Amino acid sequence: MERSLSMELVRVTEAAALSSARWMGRGKKEEADDAATSAMRAVFDTIPMKGTVVIGEGEMDEAPMLYIGERLGNGYGPRVDVAVDPLEGTNIVAQGTWNALAVIAIADHGRLLHAPDMYMDKIAVGPEAVGKIDINASVTDNLRAVAKAKNKDIEDLVAVVLNRKRHEKMIDEIREAGARIKLISDGDVAAAINTAFDDTGVDIMFGIGGAPEGVLAAVALKCLGGEIQGKLMPSNDEEKLRCEKMGIDDMNRVLYMEDFCGGDDAIFAATGVTDGELLKGVQFKGTKATTQTVIMRAKSGTVRFIDGEHSLKKKPNLVIK
Repeated sequence: MERSLSMELVRVTEAAALSSARWMGRGKKEEADDAATSAMRAVFDTIPMKGTVVIGEGEMDEAPMLYIGERLGNGYGPRVDVAVDPLEGTNIVAQGTWNALAVIAIADHGRLLHAPDMYMDKIAVGPEAVGKIDINASVTDNLRAVAKAKNKDIEDLVAVVLNRKRHEKMIDEIREAGARIKLISDGDVAAAINTAFDDTGVDIMFGIGGAPEGVLAAVALKCLGGEIQGKLMPSNDEEKLRCEKMGIDDMNRVLYMEDFCGGDDAIFAATGVTDGELLKGVQFKGTKATTQTVIMRAKSGTVRFIDGEHSLKKKPNLVIK
């Protein structure tokens, strides 16, 4: 892949964030998602690459754009797999709460897991605890392993879990082990990424969320030197068939980093839509807007935080070709 793609992808996530942030707190998640998707798609036409969506807004008959299998880019440059979530946290934006992101990940063609839109059990950690977690082990055992790896007491750890009824038993076990918990309403991509940054105060992420989000988180953690493990959780025969078409016959099979994102290179970009532990959300003032983006590349290990100031007067449609 061309390293110049990194800055091109920043333009993509910035456009999606700027468009969707106008809907913050207005209670209209679909409108926010549509705004992000339309802006992201428009900027993609200017990017020098031959991309194919493998994680997107749904199947062709479900999504008008950024659907699985859609071709992206201007037709020149490297051939890449593309995973997108134009607005990770539609409910977050609708409610005006924390950690909504515009997200994109790319890797060389054929290297990203084509994860179907179903549930996935996940566990994620940052670099210090790589190789120490086991999704098949108990919550308590994983907490002990991470505490030892990070030279902390279990009582010092913070675990992030989606606040769902399905996680009640897990939450009880975390509390009984003595660790602290940060319950989130949505946005487990941000939660997984936060495990790799000490400043966020997050040590481990547990729980069942979307499989596509697991792939996006895996690319970010690959760039950051972290780790995620996952197990697909089909809920019906149709979803089981999709797993089998992917070559996954054993529903207990654990997916590791190389399964999520193979090869030695990948690029991940995320722009904050609302404020979070890692990124500031979009701010508007008159004809100006500010954004904050993290862009990272696995091959070089480079992580950049980019503060952007945008003239809404000069690029009212968020695209300059």
